[in-house]
Amino acid sequence: MYHKLIKKEAKLAVIGLGYVGLPIALEFARKISVIGFDINAARIQQMQNHIDPSGELDKAAFEGADIEFTDSIKKLAEANFFIIAVPTPIDDHNLPDLKPLLGATRSLAAVIKKGDYVVYESTVYPGCTEEDCIPLIEEISGLKFKTDFKAGYSPERINPGDKEHTLSSIIKVVSGCDDEATENIANTYEIVVKAGIFRAASIKVAEAAKIIENTQRDVNISLMNELSIIFNKMNINTYEVLEAAGTKWNFLKFYPGLVGGHCIGVDPYYLTYKAAELGYHAQVINSGRYVNDSMGFYIAKQTVKKMAASGKDISKSKVLIMGATFKENVEDIRNSKVADVIKEFKSYGVQVDVTDPKASSDDLKKEYGFSLVSEIAKNYDAIVVAVNHREYLHLDEAYFQSICTKDSVIIDIKGIYRKKIKTMMYWSL
Repeated sequence: MYHKLIKKEAKLAVIGLGYVGLPIALEFARKISVIGFDINAARIQQMQNHIDPSGELDKAAFEGADIEFTDSIKKLAEANFFIIAVPTPIDDHNLPDLKPLLGATRSLAAVIKKGDYVVYESTVYPGCTEEDCIPLIEEISGLKFKTDFKAGYSPERINPGDKEHTLSSIIKVVSGCDDEATENIANTYEIVVKAGIFRAASIKVAEAAKIIENTQRDVNISLMNELSIIFNKMNINTYEVLEAAGTKWNFLKFYPGLVGGHCIGVDPYYLTYKAAELGYHAQVINSGRYVNDSMGFYIAKQTVKKMAASGKDISKSKVLIMGATFKENVEDIRNSKVADVIKEFKSYGVQVDVTDPKASSDDLKKEYGFSLVSEIAKNYDAIVVAVNHREYLHLDEAYFQSICTKDSVIIDIKGIYRKKIKTMMYWSL
């Protein structure tokens, strides 16, 4: 398979062209022939015009790429090596939503042929590839796993907004259904990954390795968030505590904040779901999830308390929230916990304006029911800097004073203005 791809006697297809899939497809397309497949025809048209719908890549990333973007199953059938990189979200009950993954698997199963390979990159619980996806391929295609087609799992490690840790510069974990598959998959990824390949012991091991990467971060951040609640009661600044503790060589540098997005705020639920299915209640992971999922409401309540202490009439107050994406310097609004802050403010009757230099107002309205203001007012009783976009880093106290009423409050979630605010009431996690 590897030699066929190199000689362009076979094509590689990437199914799902979002934050993960598109960079992978373009990276491979500089070396081999690629088919980029997505069910969203509007997104396909944008990519055909060298536009990244996610706003992560510029036009130069498309140049020199041997790739055909399509939403045609017939065109997808021309490939022999398939990479599935679709989202794996959770539903309203924090349970895994496998509809996108199984939908992509059905599309693949309709075109897979004898001798073909399929590699899953979507984050899943251990066992999902072999227990949920492979049987579906066998059922629809009539082909036999391992005998007629090979499969593997290689967890994605793309970090939205990160221009340093890219596909080629991060060690790639790969796994296959047998030794031959592992080697072919490893050799294929070596075409584009310069940092090296790690061959995992099995598909389940590779799945588990991915899911604990984000679970570990989630649990550590939840500890910081809980510490920030405790330190707030002690009237000491969490960031000052972390700054002091961080002078020890083995202190792990995590920070408090809102934990949203499609990875850290989602992946642990896949692991706790599988644990529960096996009869085990994951206490530490679930507790961490509870703490992190509660932070939006906690921040809003603390803001209201500070406003009341400043003599503000809460029911007549106006708050500006700066930042609505799930993290800094990206356009992605999926699972943004800023929405929780806004919801809590509105439960107090507070009027809320939201601004963000990256997010789409239409997308926010569709997803969460609020829009961005076209113009920042001059009469805010509190400002919540929720996302530390680079556009906000240079702002000073004079700017905040110019858009606030007397005795207003600055809520600096990530502590980026800790040494800049001198006269206004200031609070951070």
